[in-house]
Amino acid sequence: MIHRFESFISGITVCYKYIQRIKSIEMVEFGMKGTHAMCLFYLHHNPQGLTASQLSTLCGEDKAAISRTIADLRQQGYVCQECAKNYRAPLTLSPKGLEVAEKVDTLIETWVCAGGDGLTEQQRSDFYQSLALISQNLKNKMERSK
Repeated sequence: MIHRFESFISGITVCYKYIQRIKSIEMVEFGMKGTHAMCLFYLHHNPQGLTASQLSTLCGEDKAAISRTIADLRQQGYVCQECAKNYRAPLTLSPKGLEVAEKVDTLIETWVCAGGDGLTEQQRSDFYQSLALISQNLKNKMERSK
């Protein structure tokens, strides 16, 4: 059991650190941070728009961090919001934001392919199913412990 714990924590931690480094390195070109990339990613894949609250949940960031990120993205002309003062108003990508989001998607695809290099499709499928199950189990255990 202890070995499984060490392997799991070590693997997840190393992956997370590399993901953070990749996001910060790749986003320098656009003058952005990793949180900016994630907001652009989710907005690109939700063209109907997302609220700040929805972005907060999807990005796993607190609402204050997302508010700052949205303010930056709006100031740079990457996102639009019908009513800028309404936290519940959906945000969408501007044409400029869509262009950058497509570049971000290309970068993500490159890194995801590099990370999964050498895996068969079955191994990849098994990995993602296992990761989703572990995540859900941990979430359920946490909620029961409250």
